[in-house]
Parts: sequence; structure tokens; C-alpha cells
Amino acid sequence: MRTPSASGGRLLLALLALQALPALAHNGLPETQNVTVRRGNENDLLVGATFGALISRDKGQSWRWICPEGMGVGAWRPERYHWLSGGEIIAATGSAVVRSRDGGCSWTTHPFFKDTWATSLAVDPANERLIHVATGKYSSANGIYRSEDGGETWLTSLAPIPDTRYTAIRIAPSDPRRLYVSGQDSRGLFLSRSDDGGQTWTQLPLVLPQAVSPYDFVLRVVSEASPDILWVTVSASGGSYLLKSTDGGATLAPVLEVPLEIFIGAEASADGRTVWASTPANLFRGREGEAFSALPLPEGNACARRAGDLLYGCGSPWVHQWGLARSRDEGTTWEPLLSFKGIQGAHSCPAATPVQQSCPSLWPQLAATLGADTPPVEGQPPPADEDPSEPPLAVKDGCSAAAGLAPSALLILALGLTRHSRRLQARRP
Repeated sequence: MRTPSASGGRLLLALLALQALPALAHNGLPETQNVTVRRGNENDLLVGATFGALISRDKGQSWRWICPEGMGVGAWRPERYHWLSGGEIIAATGSAVVRSRDGGCSWTTHPFFKDTWATSLAVDPANERLIHVATGKYSSANGIYRSEDGGETWLTSLAPIPDTRYTAIRIAPSDPRRLYVSGQDSRGLFLSRSDDGGQTWTQLPLVLPQAVSPYDFVLRVVSEASPDILWVTVSASGGSYLLKSTDGGATLAPVLEVPLEIFIGAEASADGRTVWASTPANLFRGREGEAFSALPLPEGNACARRAGDLLYGCGSPWVHQWGLARSRDEGTTWEPLLSFKGIQGAHSCPAATPVQQSCPSLWPQLAATLGADTPPVEGQPPPADEDPSEPPLAVKDGCSAAAGLAPSALLILALGLTRHSRRLQARRP
């Protein structure tokens, strides 16, 4: 069901956001974008941001910055990072597949994808050596690939097809042989499914009668409870939709529509009965038997990632003081974990590593922009609560922001105005 439009406030938000961007670096207002918890170790958190990445080794008590220059990946920003139980970090940046073996201090780009764009990466939940990648370079033939040795070598699962671009690939947690990909070809948007680990693929019919001129069709999450339940998002003229399938993608039904916004992510509880959908302004929650509604927090720059019974959410420090928080009650209340003011400087790495060579000298400018308390100290030792026997961690994203945040005050005001006009209605999840 369509939510009533807060058209005035949201239009103001959009216009002021555009006004604010030129005053900053080319990546815009400094914001967090995604969060990853290391498999098997909830102490280790990795946050992707518009200005690089932030790493914590102590459950979010302290944070360090990793500059994108240290990763050598420019302004490409992955939808998420995969922090494996053995300590390696791997991601599809939207351009390349990058990996760090030393806790984020040194990064390599795999040459297999040098002529295309790796748009999405999925790691098998039961076998970290099994990785799938989908590509999506414009005006190129794109395919689906898999690695059975942790990303060292790559095999073709679906040969490149002309005029086809893939936007996302996901694995069904309850049946890793079930894979889904979303994309677009010369005929329009599509969803494809594999029931044999990517050996064969079936393109499913896609009927979206409620969406006028649909575009940006993205597979978001597959339920842990059933390989047949999944959620996708699509944008259209006048708004965007969260869609749900309960029959393995054969049919999709809208469960939430937001006018004048776009969806940037979705997450589901382990039993699939609670779903979160995020936009640049709001985090929506829908529980089984209840309508979707916008949560009071975060008030801007929303994202959601679940790890066990904990829900992690991005927020905007320019609006409500935190860029990342944790919830133990599905988003009803939040425990702040990250404020930009408290970032402790550039990440500490061995002297010969790219991160240590690049990031400390860039920190002063970013610190001034963020209002960080800690003065830049090159070669600073790890915090006392950080285990020196483990290599420090890092990640990539955008580039450091320039000074000049005055226009962001208007952006903050616009975000506040949108809150007062929210009166949400939606279908059940």
C-alpha cells in the first residue's frame, strides 16, 4: 500500500542534499553506508562510509579510519563487505573484487575481473571457500562466476550474455545450492534462480503491474527460514516498492511503497517474520500481522544488518549524533556505537603497508571536517583494549571529505521536517 506523501519535506530534502554536495568532496556529505560483523567474532565490526571505512575490534567502543587511497580502489563503494572467520576481508566494489589477507592493511585486486565490473558478491554460509560474483558493466556482456578456493581462481557459472547486467546475487542460507540473481537485459528487468549451485539457471517471469516505468530492480535478501522466501526492491515513476516472494521468485507482491524515495537495502529476522527496509531518510519495519511503519530512529541515512539477535543500523551523525547503533529489540530502541567525533585517527598498520603509507597524512583534513576529538598522530599505537597479536583491520569506500559543511545544516533541517509529516500505511510483510 502506498504511504501518504510528505512531498514538501522530501522535496526540500532532495534539493538541499544537492546543494550540500558541492561544498564537500566528490563523495558528498560524510555518512556511513553499511555494516559487517566478522563471522564468528562479534567483537569485530566494519563500517563502510562515503569517506572510506571504519574498523572496531572491541564491539564498537573505539574506531579507526581506513582511507580509500590505502586500498587503491578510488571512489567505488561496495554494497557490503564480507569479513570471514579466518580474518580475510573480501568485497565486490562495483568495479573490482578486492581482498585483504593482513587485516585490512594491504589490499589486492583480482585480475580476473579487470575487464568488467563486479557488482555483487555472495559467500556460502556453510563454506567460506565457495564464493559467487555477478557482473554488471554497462554496454558489455556480463556473467556469473564462482570460486571454490576462497577467491584464488574463478570459474564461469553463467557465460557472459550481451546486453545483460546483474545487480545482485544472493544465496539461500537454508539451502546454499539455491541461488538468485537480479538484473536487466534488452527485454527489461528479470530475476533468475539456480537450484544446483549455479550450474544451471532459469529466468523467472517478472510481472510488476503496480510499477510504472520500473527500474533499479535489486534482489535484497533471502530468508534464513526458507529458500523460497525473498525480498526485492524496485523503483518506478513516483515511488519505490519492497516486494516479497513466497514461491521462489515465481511471483512478487508489493508489501511497502514509499513515494519520492528509493530503497537502499533490506534485512530480515532469522524466522523471516520481521523485515526492515531502508531508504536514505528512514528505516521501515514490518512484522508479521502488522503494517510497515517508519521507526523513530534513525532519522536519516538508514541501513540495517542483522547478526544473530542483534540489529545494527546506520544513522546520520548530522541529525542524531550517531553513525552506527545496535538494537536488541528489533529497532525499537538503539544503543549508539559510533560518533564521528570519537574516531581515534587513521588505522594503525605496519609501516610498509599501503594503508599506513597513505592514511595518516590524510587524517587531519578529515578530522577537521568530522569534528573528531583525537588529534592526528602518525604511527600511533593500537588502543590498550586492542589485541596486538592480531593484525589491524581496514576497508574501503569513497574518499576523504573536504571542509565546508555549512550547507549540511539545511540538510539536517530538511531531515527533521520530513519526520513530522510521516503517517505511514502499508501491507503486511
